[in-house]
Amino acid sequence: MLIESLTSLNEQIHFLSLLWLFPIIFMFHDFEEILTIERWVTQHGARIQSSLPPFARKLYQASFQMNTLNFAKDVLAIFIVIVTVTVLAVFYSFYLPFIAALHLFFLHVFTHIFQSVYFRLYAPGVLTSIVLVLPYSLYTYYRLLTDHIVGPRDLLWGLILLLVVLPPALLLLLQGRKRYVTNTQTKL
Repeated sequence: MLIESLTSLNEQIHFLSLLWLFPIIFMFHDFEEILTIERWVTQHGARIQSSLPPFARKLYQASFQMNTLNFAKDVLAIFIVIVTVTVLAVFYSFYLPFIAALHLFFLHVFTHIFQSVYFRLYAPGVLTSIVLVLPYSLYTYYRLLTDHIVGPRDLLWGLILLLVVLPPALLLLLQGRKRYVTNTQTKL
């Protein structure tokens, strides 16, 4: 039954169209976050911060003071990266950056689920994570492997690339958020 459904889906979705769905699904997911994050932080931020360990509280402090516009700027920067890795995959068959981004997208689902379960409340992005991101990621992995576009070794190299690129990228993102907060406070 599942195999028949996947075979039928494979016939309906061209592989390149599947790749182009990545930036589209990312935007649907992040629209959920953009539309809900500021209000959610206002309502739950103090409680969330107080439950974090001191190092995490300090690390993410600026994130709890961002407004919707500044969050949207972060989303735009990430969107540009996702479009770039998709272009590399579609036009140049260079899949490694795409795989690394797909790994992060897939793993990001579980951060939303964990936040919702741990804090026992809706976390911005959890709905689209479960309904869109998780099925898209799993199906894309399936197609990458069954269409012999990549192999398991490529998935491993994508994970290694992610582990190398993610820490400095996350630090840059958090530093940028500190600047947003500082600039907003000096303008007041």
